[in-house]
Amino acid sequence: MLQPCEEVIDFTANIAYEDDILYRHFENIIVKNSDLTRKLVSNQANKTTAHFRWYKYKEAFSSDLVLYLLSKYNIDTGLVLDPFAGAGTTMFAASSQGLGSDGIELLPIGQEIIKTKILIYDICMEDEDIINEIKDFINARSWTKNGENINFDILPITAGAYPPETDKKIKRLLNDIALLNSKTKEVLFFCLLCILENISYTRKDGQYLRWDYRSGRRAGQNPFDKGNILDFDSAFTDKCHEVIEDIGCLSKVNTHEIGHINLYKGSCLKILPTIPANTYSALITSPPYCNRYDYTRTYALENAILGVDKKLIIELRQEMLSCTVENKKKNLLNLNKDWQAAIDICDESHLLQSILDYMDYLKANKLLNNNGIATMIRGYFYEMACVIYECYRTLKPQSYMFMVNDNVKYAGVSISVDLILSQIAEQIGFSVEEIMVLPRGKGNSSQQMGSHGRDELRKCVYVWRKA
Repeated sequence: MLQPCEEVIDFTANIAYEDDILYRHFENIIVKNSDLTRKLVSNQANKTTAHFRWYKYKEAFSSDLVLYLLSKYNIDTGLVLDPFAGAGTTMFAASSQGLGSDGIELLPIGQEIIKTKILIYDICMEDEDIINEIKDFINARSWTKNGENINFDILPITAGAYPPETDKKIKRLLNDIALLNSKTKEVLFFCLLCILENISYTRKDGQYLRWDYRSGRRAGQNPFDKGNILDFDSAFTDKCHEVIEDIGCLSKVNTHEIGHINLYKGSCLKILPTIPANTYSALITSPPYCNRYDYTRTYALENAILGVDKKLIIELRQEMLSCTVENKKKNLLNLNKDWQAAIDICDESHLLQSILDYMDYLKANKLLNNNGIATMIRGYFYEMACVIYECYRTLKPQSYMFMVNDNVKYAGVSISVDLILSQIAEQIGFSVEEIMVLPRGKGNSSQQMGSHGRDELRKCVYVWRKA
């Protein structure tokens, strides 16, 4: 019988062999694209873009990327879909070009951002009085005075997240905006959501919230200092003025040229099958990466303010595409019997099955730092296959699907997400036109680097076309 180390070598050698075969299959269309910068495929470029700069949604790509893809591939009519809408970047960027846009989003924070941005578009078109009400409210600064307040601290993970004076002002603000016109209230509440991280002791950091040492929480050996924590008064008023300024810019746009925007609330695994075939002229998206990030935790401050309780968080965590170690196996055929074809494609993928066999071996021998990794990786690819199946079905013939995604690494093995998903897409019926690679990849996690050394992982934009 082979020793464990020899078995590991056998598994990893087989994965490398299958990866090389698949890489050579796509080699001629894997192209480094100098137009693609990390700034373009991340939220960084949105920080200075009117309307997109309000809320820092870390997982977003930039509106400039959407405009780049629409221009490069001559997409100027029809309806665009993003099945993982996030903060709605695809939807609003496409709309600015006169295209109609649909989005599907499961998480409450994404739904709230999109809903409020749609409302702000309406305000630009018809309701200047709302702007005056917002200005009057921030000039009155009622949150600095004593009075009634609304308690919002319903999640243990967020307890003590704000300095005491900030906590008091948030609660007073929530009380006061509840008395206002509904549209004014929604815009002001949105401005509050936009500043929560900056006025708190926390910072979003990968799969969790990192706590500043000033919070009084246990700091450990290396206390974290997030730097300047903004005071509530300036952070809130500055954000309100920023939104007002951008509303003024939007008001100057010819509103007849703005495309209709529609949001579906829920899981794309449940909503996509309800959408008629041949609906969309393009699809631009970035699904959750297979990287263990749990967005119900990283957006805990927002969940608390939105009134998302622990029971709903548990439900959301299981509804999400499998990308965390807490995801349980979904019965995909119970959701849609037509997905048997997508499941069969995964079953027959030599590279994917080699990776899954290795993960199962590591799990059985207690060699994974979390047994949920094996379940997560399996769920991720099988569920993504079903999503790709539905995206193909809902796209019009000859239409493009663009996907931003990163490769990952577990237990010393680089997982070519780009190759596996592109092979799945090809077998579903897509023509894989190009896998555009950023000139500079990303490093694997610090934990992986410590155990297995640095390995630059491809960060890509996939270009698939429906036949």
